[in-house]
Amino acid sequence: MLAEPPIDAAVRGTRFRPPAPEPLARPPDIFTFLKGARANPLSTWTRAHFEEPIIVSEGVLGHVAVLSDPAAIRHVLVDHAENYRKDDLQRRVLAPGLGEGLLTAEGDAWRRQRRALAPLFTPKTVATFQAPMREAAERLARRLRRRGEGREVNMALEMTRVTLDVLERTIFTHGLARDPDALSRAITRYFEAIGPIDPLDVFGLPDWIPRLRRLRARPALRFFDEIVDELIEARKSLLARGGEAPRDLLTLLLEATDPQTGQGLSDLEVKANVVTFIGAGHETTANALSWAIYLVSQAPDVRERLESEVDAAGPEAPLSALPYARAVMEEAMRLYPPVPFMSRAAVAEDRVAGFRIPKGSLVMIAPWVLHRHRRLWEDPDGFDPARFLPGRRETIDRFAYLPFGAGPRVCIGAAFSLQEAVTVLARVAAEARFELRPGHAVMPVHRVTLRPSGGLPMTLRLRGWVSSSCGRRRE
Repeated sequence: MLAEPPIDAAVRGTRFRPPAPEPLARPPDIFTFLKGARANPLSTWTRAHFEEPIIVSEGVLGHVAVLSDPAAIRHVLVDHAENYRKDDLQRRVLAPGLGEGLLTAEGDAWRRQRRALAPLFTPKTVATFQAPMREAAERLARRLRRRGEGREVNMALEMTRVTLDVLERTIFTHGLARDPDALSRAITRYFEAIGPIDPLDVFGLPDWIPRLRRLRARPALRFFDEIVDELIEARKSLLARGGEAPRDLLTLLLEATDPQTGQGLSDLEVKANVVTFIGAGHETTANALSWAIYLVSQAPDVRERLESEVDAAGPEAPLSALPYARAVMEEAMRLYPPVPFMSRAAVAEDRVAGFRIPKGSLVMIAPWVLHRHRRLWEDPDGFDPARFLPGRRETIDRFAYLPFGAGPRVCIGAAFSLQEAVTVLARVAAEARFELRPGHAVMPVHRVTLRPSGGLPMTLRLRGWVSSSCGRRRE
């Protein structure tokens, strides 16, 4: 059953269909799988995965169930979430860098952190961060103007810079003691290093056996550690002296307590969550914005509608005045989900949609597949932001669209990330248009997050708009 009403074939034919690896006709053999998983895991999915609601198989990863049925996904992520923990493969990839923060912790440790951190991301708290988000977006607009008409810019890099600027204004408002661009490069190196799936992890070999990717990630991790340690120690010292500390996320983290026990976060937990916010949170939003900029550049009708909305709304518009900008972001995250894959391990035997799930089975839910599934979406490969506008958005099954996950472990920063992305996209659309460098091939590559391989070299076309007390006007 489709999640949306059918559309006219002529309209469907005019839509931009962005690049994606061609699904395989049949399951790969073990060597092809390992090679593809290391180069780009997106290349290992088969046509059947995009057509069948559930696929169960036995292979190198053991008993595996890939779920693309919304009811089955709800069963695993919500109704029986206690029976499905994060699997060992994910933890081997993420935990060495992100520590035991909210993203990687399990059991009581995770529940205690989740309760303590929930007040940091209430709608009221998140709304207080829109002003610094606008400031970061405005700084990006000024940077684009300085670059000048007709100059080439790597918009993937610019999105990394602006989202890091947002973090600097919302997590550590006293600023970084280091060069922000150096931190940005370290984040990129870290995800490039840990992204390729290591066969040693696939086969479950002990952690004491060296992994090449971990060795490559060590310099970036040391840099993270030094920066985060400096930030935390400086803020703790300020609080201990009774100084006036900014009410940013770092202060809120240090003051956070579990409402059930009154227990605060340990120093290691504070550090792990700061690293998670900087690494995973920053990276996913930057990539979502990069894909949105690219998609808009390839769809003139979408670009024109987006520009009309942001011009009418003005630079201080609340998110409620930008429904199309939000729809563009949601459609970008459908086609290119920031985290294209999640998995769980069955704690005990279960049955899902009639399929037996033995204890220890690997249950995979892949937004990359789910968001392009033939049974769930009309024209799944077409770029159509209108499907997320009021009136159509309500027809999409909650468990057919998972850019931030679902259930108890849904991304705690989802509202923060979406507010940031819409704010930046609207400001960029008001300022400029972009043309992809001729001959540059864009292709998504899965490196924990989903990024455009080779960046986004684009020619800058300034729209010629300036700020004024009356809103925005053409020069």
